[in-house]
Amino acid sequence: MKTFVIGISGVTNGGKTTLAKNLQKHLPNCSIISQDDFFKPESEIETDTNGFLQYDVLEALNMEKMMSTISCWMESPRHSLASTDSGSTEEIPVLIIEGFLLFNYNTRVYEPPDVPGYFDGHVWPMYLKHRQEMENITWEIVYLDGTKSEEDLFSQVYEDVIQELAKQKYLSEREREPAQAGGVAGRGRGRLPAE
Repeated sequence: MKTFVIGISGVTNGGKTTLAKNLQKHLPNCSIISQDDFFKPESEIETDTNGFLQYDVLEALNMEKMMSTISCWMESPRHSLASTDSGSTEEIPVLIIEGFLLFNYNTRVYEPPDVPGYFDGHVWPMYLKHRQEMENITWEIVYLDGTKSEEDLFSQVYEDVIQELAKQKYLSEREREPAQAGGVAGRGRGRLPAE
């Protein structure tokens, strides 16, 4: 079964969960896996020299559990996780995975709020470090301008996803077409012109 996976990553408290939830409302057969759901217990989180708990590092996450959850969804996309499944069997199942270190292995409201200096002294430098690591990844990653409005970001991502889903559906339909009589069977089928 074909599936479509969207990754949304960025700095902590940057709007990833909000964007994912907005997309889920508009995409059929859509599920979300949030990296925030895979933090280790606070007792297992290291503290830096300033006394800040080190939540913005991969070691703070149970990545094995997260990957297992993703694998389970991939094996049975229509029957796992809460989704907006409208019952259509024609729609490609969509999985949105969102997290601050997504490409490196609900907007959260912090109560109590972060101590002064935590974001500038820890969160932002760690984000820049991890984003630099992402520069070497060969996947197609689209960077969003965080200064744009929530609506503009949603519109941009939603349009990109709809275009990609239409392309995937077209390719899938082309693969199912029978070979034409009298020609070379399957020649050139299932391919779009090179961009």
